[in-house]
Amino acid sequence: MNPSRSAPNTPRASNPSTAQARVVVDELIRHGITDAVLCPGSRSAPLALALAAAERTGHLRLHVRIDERAAAFTALGLAVGARRPVPVVVTSGTAVANLHPAMVEAAHSGVPILALTANRPPELRGTGANQTIDQVGLFGPHARAVVELGAAGDPDAEHRHWRSAIGRAILTATAPGDPGPVQVDISFREPLVPAEGDEDHVVGDADAAGQGDDDEAGHHGRPGGLPAGRSDGRPWVQRAGAGVDSAPADSAVAVDLTRPTLVVAGAGAGPVAGLVGVPTVAEPGAPVPLHPVHPLAVPAVRPEQVVVTGRPTLHRSVTRLLADPGVDLVILDAGPHAPNPTGSAAELADSVLTGWGVDTEWTDVTGRADARARAAVDRVLDTHLETAAPTGLHVARAVARGVRGGDHLVVGASNAIRDLSLVGPLDPDVAVYANRGASGIDGTVSTAIGVALAAPGRTIALLGDLTFLHDVSGLLLGPVEKHPDDLTIVVADDDGGGIFTLLEQGDPRLATDFERVFGTPHGADLAALCAGFGIPFVDTDPDGLETLLSEAAVAHRDIVPAGLRVVRVATDRAGLRDLHAAMRDEAAGE
Repeated sequence: MNPSRSAPNTPRASNPSTAQARVVVDELIRHGITDAVLCPGSRSAPLALALAAAERTGHLRLHVRIDERAAAFTALGLAVGARRPVPVVVTSGTAVANLHPAMVEAAHSGVPILALTANRPPELRGTGANQTIDQVGLFGPHARAVVELGAAGDPDAEHRHWRSAIGRAILTATAPGDPGPVQVDISFREPLVPAEGDEDHVVGDADAAGQGDDDEAGHHGRPGGLPAGRSDGRPWVQRAGAGVDSAPADSAVAVDLTRPTLVVAGAGAGPVAGLVGVPTVAEPGAPVPLHPVHPLAVPAVRPEQVVVTGRPTLHRSVTRLLADPGVDLVILDAGPHAPNPTGSAAELADSVLTGWGVDTEWTDVTGRADARARAAVDRVLDTHLETAAPTGLHVARAVARGVRGGDHLVVGASNAIRDLSLVGPLDPDVAVYANRGASGIDGTVSTAIGVALAAPGRTIALLGDLTFLHDVSGLLLGPVEKHPDDLTIVVADDDGGGIFTLLEQGDPRLATDFERVFGTPHGADLAALCAGFGIPFVDTDPDGLETLLSEAAVAHRDIVPAGLRVVRVATDRAGLRDLHAAMRDEAAGE
């Protein structure tokens, strides 16, 4: 599916809108697009029919969704799972607005999704025409660019412009150092369907590509197509500094590793040459370090300098360390969206220059603190089960123990990813995905389905109940749609918003109003919901979950059938605040 070097001819059609849509889809295929997500609609009919024709001939795989928000997050999951851009196609009006959450996440996490938004032609805008809103540029600063294609006139005169516009959109979405979402708004005039006798055109047919020289209409010096992935196997859609597809470093800073140095690796972090052996606090999704430092061990170690890579967001112990004026701070990945959470960075750089080795006394100090914290977490969690119900931490520990190298793990925002970071470590060959760009809980079910459809092997998603319910419509996959081959969605169900128990809002003095406005119990029957969607459902406990994820269970599909399934573990959030306090105290040796 790599683009041909030859300049294609215009796909012939009986009306301008059909011709325009066929050129757009053909150019997407020539740029290496392999998957597209579509929602039903009238104004987008030319694109829908062109995409369906392309799928029939094996040029791409089409995923149809009813809910535009779920569709957009499916595209995001497909993009990170397949390591290539993915378009999502919707009709005009509020359908476009429903893409906004995913566009925000893609903007902040650097994922190249293309919002192909069908529009009314200019003469119908501002006239009260049905399903017409001001949608060009609707995503504001969250789109890397807006490409507007006017309503088609003469296809022979305009097809090069259409191809060039799609090429620019893809190149912008995949720009080294600053990838992200792009809106392509396309006006379609009626008729919106092919004329009689013109239904069987083959979009993307190599025989229709024509023979000629490269033109300006799409490749811009990239005849070999888009890079499919990075050499280390991580998604290539990362910030500069994160991998082999990044732009060359513009600046470097010297880091003296003879000083007590700690690395903090957050979302989007990649390996950093020169820092491999430095003690590291690594959030889920960052490379697993040689010398890990547990988040609860951070108060016990006193580094003189901290190097930040990626975007750390999970732990207040880390945030306090980064805000300490007595600690020298170096921020790497200093691109357009460089993290500087406290605004106190002494240095911003693309790379580091290191000399000498790390002091073994320092790695001994951090190693002891890390071991003490990890042992404390296990002791406290085991003791808790003697008298109380399991928590989300126990579910996360079962997942961490159950996943294995080659698995794909999608983690929900809120407590799920924080719990996972406390109960690890994970196998270093587990690929972790999380929507940490904007850290919203929306769209996580759809993101997990997108990852599972694109990435080979087993996918497991760890979510809280509110995260699951927020995107439960993502489970709605039509009977003719491709379903994940092996996706287990694990839901830690504490009937509400457990994370607020751990925040200021969970202070006992606010208990009068807590449950109504923060805890938000829902009482939803997850089994009944899954039955309504036709999704297999299992209710179990942490031990049962670990067994379900074990190699023995996977080897016997009569126990755990392949496909998409939901596993619920009932948990309790009432004692979370005290449980976390106990873990902190024991990790500190108190």
